[in-house]
Amino acid sequence: MSGHGAPAINLSGAEGLKVTIVAGMWHETIAEALVAGATRVLDASGAASTIVRVPGSFELPVVAKAALENGADAVVALGVIIRGGTPHFEYVSSAATTGLTDVALQTGKPVGFGVLTLDDEQQGLDRAGLPGSSEDKGAEAAEAALHTALVLKGLR
Repeated sequence: MSGHGAPAINLSGAEGLKVTIVAGMWHETIAEALVAGATRVLDASGAASTIVRVPGSFELPVVAKAALENGADAVVALGVIIRGGTPHFEYVSSAATTGLTDVALQTGKPVGFGVLTLDDEQQGLDRAGLPGSSEDKGAEAAEAALHTALVLKGLR
């Protein structure tokens, strides 16, 4: 895992943006840490945020689309998918990734992608922004969503 090469994100001007965090509930410790990281970034930026919980990562796209169609300037999509012994992992990972990409393109609004696709739980703990984690993917997804919303705002 590496955060090496991560861009420096400038979030000035994000005040007043409306952002919805859409978070899956599977793997509660990791999922809640992702939400905490995203919330911390959004609060620090001055953006207004709400949190909507969905059962799992498969449900993220439809709820993200509804949030964007109902006034959100951006969505931060957070989920945890851990590989098991069946093809379920590939199906859910693909559906969530493709679905969220489609939502962004259909709405013309950013979706910060914070869906962790993992081989095991430890990889998630390492990326969740917990004490001792090497990365904070919830925070990174929120930064990406905000920065992209600001870029789009500047282009319009």
